Amino acid sequence: MTLTPLEIGLGLVVLVLLAGIVALVVRNRQRANLRSKFGPEYSRTVEEVGSSRKAEAELQEREKRVASFSLRRLSPQQVDMFTDGWMKVQNQFVDDPQGAVSRADVLLTEVMEARGYPIVDFDRRSADLSVDHPEVVQNYRSAHDIAIRHARGEADTEDLRQAMIHYRALFEELVHEPGEPNGASHIPRPSRFGDTDYGRRDLH
Repeated sequence: MTLTPLEIGLGLVVLVLLAGIVALVVRNRQRANLRSKFGPEYSRTVEEVGSSRKAEAELQEREKRVASFSLRRLSPQQVDMFTDGWMKVQNQFVDDPQGAVSRADVLLTEVMEARGYPIVDFDRRSADLSVDHPEVVQNYRSAHDIAIRHARGEADTEDLRQAMIHYRALFEELVHEPGEPNGASHIPRPSRFGDTDYGRRDLH
């Protein structure tokens, strides 16, 4: 049976429509996956780049880049070493808040390097972290912003206390061994440094 030009044309239209529907379904599925994986980081990226399509391309590029890293879990010895280092920083905050915040930032960089993240500029580090740690990467950005504001004389000791809390949230996640039951933290929580009173005896 020979198809008429009209039938061929209609068939091509149907194929184009079907291809468009498939592409739309795939795009919506990818968008849903990215929203689910990145959470608040998805919305932040959309706001930063100006459109959902650009944001999704950026997030997918991050995923590809991080997939090329040789990320590794910390050894028990490294966990102990970094945890001890954090406790020293935590204690330092009482007498030297600014020095403690600076050291906390350096310690986090050391942990990232030990985990296999490239140590590049801050924006790139935070973007890389957002792939596997989207819920706490904003803590890292907030703490970094506070440190910058303090260097300009625009942040007080209470701000530095918040920076330490932000750094700690990311630190705990980075030193956490994958597969540990209930997401238990390796970092002890001395009562005088709880999240609500962290270093407050220095504030009065």
